[in-house]
Amino acid sequence: MSIRSRSLFQHPLAFGAGSILIALGVLAHGPMFLMGRHTHWRLVGMPMTPEMWIGMAMIPLGLALASYGLLPPRPQAGAARGASAFFHVADGVGLNREHAKLVLVLIITLAIDVMKPATLGFVMPGMSEEYALPHAQAGLLALFALTGTTLGSVLWGRIADRWGRRAAILLSALMFIGTSICGAMPSFEWNLAMCFLMGASAGGLLPITFTLMAETVPARHRGWLLVALGGVGTSAGYLIAAGAAALLEPLFSWRVLWLLGFPTGAAIIFLNRYIPESPRFLASRGRRDEALAVLQRYAGRRTALETDDASHPGAPMIDESHPAASLRQLVHGRHARVTWALLVCGIGWGLANFGFLLWLPSNLRQLGVDPATASALLARSAVLALPGIGVVILMYQRWSSFKSLVVFIACTALALGLFAALALLELRSTALTTAATVALLVSVSGVIAMLIPYAAEIYPVHLRGSGSGLVAASSKFGGIVGAGLALFGFFDHFALSALVIALPMAAAAVLLARSAVETRGVSLEDIQRSIAAHEA
Repeated sequence: MSIRSRSLFQHPLAFGAGSILIALGVLAHGPMFLMGRHTHWRLVGMPMTPEMWIGMAMIPLGLALASYGLLPPRPQAGAARGASAFFHVADGVGLNREHAKLVLVLIITLAIDVMKPATLGFVMPGMSEEYALPHAQAGLLALFALTGTTLGSVLWGRIADRWGRRAAILLSALMFIGTSICGAMPSFEWNLAMCFLMGASAGGLLPITFTLMAETVPARHRGWLLVALGGVGTSAGYLIAAGAAALLEPLFSWRVLWLLGFPTGAAIIFLNRYIPESPRFLASRGRRDEALAVLQRYAGRRTALETDDASHPGAPMIDESHPAASLRQLVHGRHARVTWALLVCGIGWGLANFGFLLWLPSNLRQLGVDPATASALLARSAVLALPGIGVVILMYQRWSSFKSLVVFIACTALALGLFAALALLELRSTALTTAATVALLVSVSGVIAMLIPYAAEIYPVHLRGSGSGLVAASSKFGGIVGAGLALFGFFDHFALSALVIALPMAAAAVLLARSAVETRGVSLEDIQRSIAAHEA
């Protein structure tokens, strides 16, 4: 087997057979969906057909078989430390065609990933009407999805550190295909289960794309590419979800939006040859020849390969050859302070995005804004906030990575404070309300655009997937907390909710300002030295 073939799949036949089983299992649900053409695509109350039960059995079987195909070989004992004579592409080299292919494929992957949870908002009205769901019960769908994304971010981070970044991405794609069957489910309970699994795979894929990018591109371009990946991928994902809802939902009902998981997941599988394994992960597992083969694609020439720090006389060695480590190292080791700061920020961001902003349209009435004007104000504010991603990229790349993140976190706290002041002082000013809304939308978007990319930069290779996954999970966990608080009417208290959410954001800004290190243009190895020196 060639080096390139080994780096793609350890057991290609198992992966191929498993993928086919999953696809056939999904297609077995096609007849049930097509029955809906006679009932305006309403399937509620219909009995599950034998083909559906067989298909549902084929999907987990295929997933297990494909997962076996993705398993990496065992680490080569004693080889990892000395194997990586050439460790990474020199951080000063320019971008080439292979980098462009990687960026394009990861943008497509991230857009498909973002599309999954974004589709939820377009699905819920039609699903609630078909299943005759009360408002509280319909909210369970969002809760199950958020819980899935939270757990998935942690689980997929561990998979990425043990199996590889590429394997974690392809596993998510297979889950997208398998969970698309909820578009043919006749009961709401099955939709809840599938939405949880879909959320798990979507939550896991997000941080892994940033991890792979961080470990593959040169340091000189890493910062702006990571932030641009998040900004462009997220925007494209929401646009795809909105476009699919506008074009397809009137023809085939809300169910077709779930069924899109099949072709979009298959697209990622089709593009798998353009998704490399991280050379740093390969080196950490002692797979020297495979790491060099991947590096050669991005170096263009052998002289553009950076020698390992261990080969420089007198240079302190940064040991990147560890096996995957325990999550405990993230919160108790040398990265503990920055990890806690990022986790506090993630939880605060989740509360702001999935809580305060979700209820903002109705709460604007407390500021004297009628519903129609509130919708127009939010739309206008969203348009004004769009250029904010350009500002984020510019600041992250040209000024400072962690200082830019601190600034946007602080701005989020200040915007929430402004809303609290408007409510407490009973000010009725359209200009001030618009300013507060724009400031909150810009700052919240800026925080999430930098939060996970920064996490993908600051951890060593054996913790990078787990670290970025844990930070991503914290943002979803904040959403779960927000959903729970909403059940008790917390967000009906406009000023109180704004002040309470501003507190963790302000605390995160202070913690990060004290514990974070600069990553702009700094090699991943030097970042670890900075963290060690900062801890000392």
